[in-house]
Amino acid sequence: MELHSNSFKAGAKIPSKFTCEGDDTSPHLSWFDAPKRTRSFAVIVEDPDAPKGIYTHWVAYNIPPDKVELKEGAGNNPEDHIQGRNDFGQLHYGGPCPPPGHGDHRYFFHIFALDKLLDVPAGASKEEVEKAMKNHIIDHAQIMGRFGRF
Repeated sequence: MELHSNSFKAGAKIPSKFTCEGDDTSPHLSWFDAPKRTRSFAVIVEDPDAPKGIYTHWVAYNIPPDKVELKEGAGNNPEDHIQGRNDFGQLHYGGPCPPPGHGDHRYFFHIFALDKLLDVPAGASKEEVEKAMKNHIIDHAQIMGRFGRF
């Protein structure tokens, strides 16, 4: 499985539109070559360079198995998936927002192909979603973008 974005190139700077300095809109994500037995997808976006450890920016799950993309803004207005709670305490996408002067941070957008729908309520934490995904991940892909505030 591969994950791509029309909003930024892998390893490149994430445009400010998708950050706290812009509209905080979730970027476009698309994937292909998911296993045929996929029953749902989950997306987790994390910043491993945050001062206090990994910071979660987005948790989305029970994305339908026939879906091959999340359009720009899907993390702010979900149509067909459930949103978990990010580390901002919100039930939607929260864009990159590293402390000013902290340098570039890496933002990993993960997609997981799962062999079932997850039985967790809306607003679940990343840890609750990861626990529900355990032993049900049949494929995984990621794309990384960078962002810093100077």
